[in-house]
Amino acid sequence: MASQSIFAPRYLALSIGIILAAMTIGFEGLAVTTVAPAIAGDLQGIHLFGWIFSAYLLAQIVGTLVIGRQIDRKGPALLFTIAIILFAVGLIIAAIASNMYVLIASRALQGFGAGAMYTCIYTAISLSYPDALRAKILGALGTAYVLPSMLGPYVAGLIASQWSWRFVFWGVLPFLLLAVLLSLPVFRKLKMPDVVEKKEAGVIGMSVVLAVGTGIFLSGLGMLPKMLGAVLLLIGLLLMAQPLRKLLPKGTMVFRPGLSSLIASRGLFFAAYVCTQNFLVLALTDTKGLAADHAGLVVASAALSWCIVAILQARWDAADQGRGRNKRIIAGIMLMLLGIGIMVFVPTLNVVLAVIGEIIAGIGIGLAHTTSGTVAFSLAKEGEAGQVSGSLQFADSFTPGVAIGIGGAIIAISQTAAISMEAAITLAMVFNIVLVLLSLLASSRTKLAQSSSQEPQAGTVRNEI
Repeated sequence: MASQSIFAPRYLALSIGIILAAMTIGFEGLAVTTVAPAIAGDLQGIHLFGWIFSAYLLAQIVGTLVIGRQIDRKGPALLFTIAIILFAVGLIIAAIASNMYVLIASRALQGFGAGAMYTCIYTAISLSYPDALRAKILGALGTAYVLPSMLGPYVAGLIASQWSWRFVFWGVLPFLLLAVLLSLPVFRKLKMPDVVEKKEAGVIGMSVVLAVGTGIFLSGLGMLPKMLGAVLLLIGLLLMAQPLRKLLPKGTMVFRPGLSSLIASRGLFFAAYVCTQNFLVLALTDTKGLAADHAGLVVASAALSWCIVAILQARWDAADQGRGRNKRIIAGIMLMLLGIGIMVFVPTLNVVLAVIGEIIAGIGIGLAHTTSGTVAFSLAKEGEAGQVSGSLQFADSFTPGVAIGIGGAIIAISQTAAISMEAAITLAMVFNIVLVLLSLLASSRTKLAQSSSQEPQAGTVRNEI
């Protein structure tokens, strides 16, 4: 039936628009990873290299949380427009940047815009699609974000080598414009449900404090094992503690059954996946002598299996009418545990084992990530679509950023202790295993709440488009 397709006339423009927006954000992020060394060298700012990524991450935290709290009152149209403008302005400033400080400022604008855009996209999904279609659109959205990981680095490298890294930023703008033309008219028709307005005083301030605390925490991690690093680490943790308690669903840090444990589980398993990708490339290039492009192909195998399973899970969801969602999340996390486990011991790691492990881990993340988004929307209360959307995006950005910093600190401290690089990366991979195990624990607690709310339409807010 046409009504059961995300590309039916009613949903066509919105589906294509948000898929393009996700692809744009995904490509831009991976492209910058590829051209960052060229940027730092050209702008004579190699000493500020890390801030190309840190500025984006910290601003994304603020954008995600602030917009997530505002969207339930103001609706997604205006906030999506602001997010697009900030992201576009960031791209333009980056393309014409004359020094690293301007470039870093542009990355902050891009990060805020990207976090806000994704929060608006998730909210639009919650408001626009019935529960039966959410698994399909979230699967398509996940595929759209992951696909650039296959071609993005190569295309960005080609553009930078043939012309200039500046054209990478210019090249994103046309796709962003097309996404806006398709999705914004639909966003304007969406209406938020009438709910009692909650006091959100201090959200912006707490978001900024969290971003500052995270920046100090990551800086401290980078300085370990020096005493100053330990001091900054402690200060960062103290600054982060209260905002995390206030801005996330109540009980997230202690895996409170329901939406809280789901958000915690998603953040943990996604952090483990992202960290594994980063440290696997390091293992293959630095300890196995594999060329960077070949290591990229190994990592791409996980992206491919993620894409395939993200599409298939929508069919499985339709077949069992959503009743097997929690089982799919747990199965996905266990497959991630198996996949990362195959790659954890770096001294015996080879290309074949890496590809096998990556494919299995990709299947796992394809199952768990997409399905967890569908479950989150089913658990959302009326009038909290934006807040839940912000929490989902926060789990996908904040936790991986912090986890990568911790993993990097493990490697740095190991190197200082004269431990071999193979052993150091192995310890970092063990840390990823711990994250997956914690995610599995959190996911098992989600089922306690989900079992008492089995109706597929629970928490759904219907809007005619």
